[in-house]
Amino acid sequence: MGVSKIPPCGSDLPSYRGRFAPSPTGPLHFGSLVAAVASCLQARSQGGSWLVRMEDLDPPREAPGAADVILASLEHHGMAWDGPVLYQSTRNDAYRTALEQLTNDGYCYPCRCSRSEIARIARPGIAGLVYPGTCLAEPPGSDRDCAIRLRADAVIAVQDAHYGRLEIDLAHDFGDFVLRRADGLFAYQLAVVVDDAAQGITEVVRGADLLELTPAQVLLQHRLGLPTPTYLHHPLAAAADGAKLSKQTGARALGDGDPRPDLIDALAFLGQDPPADLRAARLEDLWLWAIEAWAPTRMPQERSASTPARYEM
Repeated sequence: MGVSKIPPCGSDLPSYRGRFAPSPTGPLHFGSLVAAVASCLQARSQGGSWLVRMEDLDPPREAPGAADVILASLEHHGMAWDGPVLYQSTRNDAYRTALEQLTNDGYCYPCRCSRSEIARIARPGIAGLVYPGTCLAEPPGSDRDCAIRLRADAVIAVQDAHYGRLEIDLAHDFGDFVLRRADGLFAYQLAVVVDDAAQGITEVVRGADLLELTPAQVLLQHRLGLPTPTYLHHPLAAAADGAKLSKQTGARALGDGDPRPDLIDALAFLGQDPPADLRAARLEDLWLWAIEAWAPTRMPQERSASTPARYEM
């Protein structure tokens, strides 16, 4: 099958449905609050629905009780979501069905290569190492103890609502990517595509660190016959060393005190220029101002920006 070229994505669905999808690896920190605020404001400013999905796909990385702590922190900061929370750990049957469809259509193949082997033979790409297709050329004798990869032989164009057009030759710059790991756990790329479709998500609002993953997800959407939402990526909250703010890079958990300073800092980070008198406003009034004033065009064009020092250890 030759390389195909797929046009820029778009969505013609009439009702707005957005989502916030944290991983329960720890409590909510400033970086994840920025993502929650941006996605919530984009939905509420259009009179749309805002859903919460817990991306609990990787049990070894999860912190006990973190999902409940995240949800409590969202509520504490005045964010109410629509409908029940979707937990990806309950969705294995849906992912398995999608993987079977892709396999039956001839898009997948088993891969026995270990991470150390790939590190020796692969070259750098836009989102990590580009797998050179070793097991596509020399298939393993059995699927047992193998990862399952998708053949990424397409050029994908995505029109991001903030950063503009992104076109990637996946075969050259991204490589065939894993849909199910050798340990049987499903990969983020497959799960996010299946769940965005299942929840009727019309626009994905998330951090700019995921921008280069979008073309791979659009390819999966096309191959599964699923709708493609629009995309809006926002600047990433960065630690002092420039790395993505996370628990591993010293992100401080948000406290349970007055939530207004956190929200005002998040709005300022997103370029919304909140007025000083909001610090004395009721939480409900702060949100009313933020929804009415929300303008994604004010967000900085840089991919990342420094986090206020008080949110780091």
